[in-house]
Amino acid sequence: MKCIVGLGNPGFKYRKTRHNIGFMVLDYIAKENGWKLNKSGFESHYAEEHWNGEKVMLLKPQTYMNLSGNAVKKVADYYNLEPEDFVVIYDDLDLPTGRIRLRQKGGHGGHNGIRSIIDQLGTKEFNRIRLGIGRPETDLPVVDYVLGKFAKSDRAVVDEAIEKSAHACEDWMSQSFLEVMNTYNSK
Repeated sequence: MKCIVGLGNPGFKYRKTRHNIGFMVLDYIAKENGWKLNKSGFESHYAEEHWNGEKVMLLKPQTYMNLSGNAVKKVADYYNLEPEDFVVIYDDLDLPTGRIRLRQKGGHGGHNGIRSIIDQLGTKEFNRIRLGIGRPETDLPVVDYVLGKFAKSDRAVVDEAIEKSAHACEDWMSQSFLEVMNTYNSK
């Protein structure tokens, strides 16, 4: 089984914010494949489906960003999953808006959702897809920036990054993450 985790905050007011881009990727995957994220458990909303004969879970933790690791740990324990069975999708201030980067391991880079997952899993070695949201160009505090919505002028590149990230997840169903990483990091 593989688990695709999209990070974000629950609730309508956060729905289209930069910090919820992980949720947006899961919504894209679900829509493209006719799946529904309509199950509740593991402190999450989720879908369980099959892709090329393998079970796959789409997981949206509903714990708020800072406690995302709680939901991931519950799924890992329940299904006896290893860290390499996960890919975590999240926003990254250090990448330009619309850029994606795939990694197999790394630190949290100041991202509290990733910090929580590292703390709960006890390892930094899990697959990630980072989606660039850029940094604020004004004095706007980072917390207000990540909880703000994308500018209309960024919408096209953000939509393209969401689509690429979704396709990378789909490719991971039939290839190693290293192969997927080599393909998508070169684009």
